[in-house]
Amino acid sequence: MHDIKAIRDNPAAFDEAMKKRGLPLQSPALLKLDEEKRARQKELDELLAKRNQFAKAIGQAKAKGEDTAGIMTESKTVNDRIVMLSADSVMDGVVSKDIITPITLDEKLASLPNIPADDAPVGKDETANKEIRTHGNKKTLNFKPKEHFDLGEKLGLMDFERSAKISGARFVTLKGPLARLERALASFMLDIHTNEFGYTEVVPPYLVKDNAAFGTGQLPKFGEDLFKTTTGHWLIPTAEVPLTNMVNDEIVAEDALPLRMTAYTPCFRSEAGSAGRDTRGMIRLHQFSKVELVSIVHPDKSDEEHERMTACAEAILQRLGLHYRVMLLCTGDMGFCARKTYDIEVWLPGQNAYREISSCSNCGDFQARRMKARFKPKEGKGNQLVHTLNGSGLPIGRTIVAIMENYQQADGSIAIPEALQPYMGGMKKISA
Repeated sequence: MHDIKAIRDNPAAFDEAMKKRGLPLQSPALLKLDEEKRARQKELDELLAKRNQFAKAIGQAKAKGEDTAGIMTESKTVNDRIVMLSADSVMDGVVSKDIITPITLDEKLASLPNIPADDAPVGKDETANKEIRTHGNKKTLNFKPKEHFDLGEKLGLMDFERSAKISGARFVTLKGPLARLERALASFMLDIHTNEFGYTEVVPPYLVKDNAAFGTGQLPKFGEDLFKTTTGHWLIPTAEVPLTNMVNDEIVAEDALPLRMTAYTPCFRSEAGSAGRDTRGMIRLHQFSKVELVSIVHPDKSDEEHERMTACAEAILQRLGLHYRVMLLCTGDMGFCARKTYDIEVWLPGQNAYREISSCSNCGDFQARRMKARFKPKEGKGNQLVHTLNGSGLPIGRTIVAIMENYQQADGSIAIPEALQPYMGGMKKISA
């Protein structure tokens, strides 16, 4: 969500930011809506004052036994106008092919993505992303590596066909040691993030209301990417939604910052618009599990926290002995709410490619303004918006994919990374 006052003060800077996002000129339409909203509010304030005057005059006339019919008629006219302005304030018409679609200023502001950070590369798509660093080396195998789904199906521990019978495409059933590997990874990640990195473990709701999905930017623009229940609740696409909304419409003390939370939850995504992409395997499912990281911080600390959060996600891959690279996303590849994003891409020998395994984003005050999430400074008057950050720390399914493809053996078995063996009851290898 954007601050209309900031746009009013510097429309050129806002337009330049939206241009970096690949959008046309925005400020003229926004400022027109803003002007209408303020004009209507001014008229509404004047009418409310006039209504109070009428009420007083009617009371005085009745006390004197005078006729109030004329004043009552004028008062009704004022009241009718107040009702109309209250119901239809800030409305404007956007004309397209002679069809007028009403839109409010807040709706227009809510539809526009965050302003990118100054150091975010400008570009249209992932080809403009910038490699920041790499860790480790690509795994060298002395045989032709298989993709994870071939390995899993041959082991008899990964079942897509039966899942399709039960739920349709883009679902998977894990069994035996692979099911245990999911549980082991979740415990391993949570232990590190809570014991070493200072995150508080949370078990949040998996169903959220409209206001929560709006607060983190899923609504209204990306509703088609979510699953909605018959009760009107939304299934969470990531624990970012309930965790970030822990401060929705709240004022926290400055001393309470930073707030760092982590959660292991199922995630549900419709994958709208991804037809034909990653149709086989576990890379892009409707249901998957993830350990999420969320930070609520002082505005002066958000850049520092972004680097810290990314390092926390990297630490998981490092302890699992997986090669990866960190990419700084360009303006055309960043998420809607992000002002700056690092993607961590893990190397998959079976695909002979890097694939995203974590995305860590600094959203600045963008989500906080939507949620009205503020903090009270120790000094000075007024409240300020917090900054919010989120990142994958990591998705369980994609981490299983990375382990299977990097630790596969010539006979089709999967070696278990040493760091995970205590969580697997001492098991060192997954075999058929």
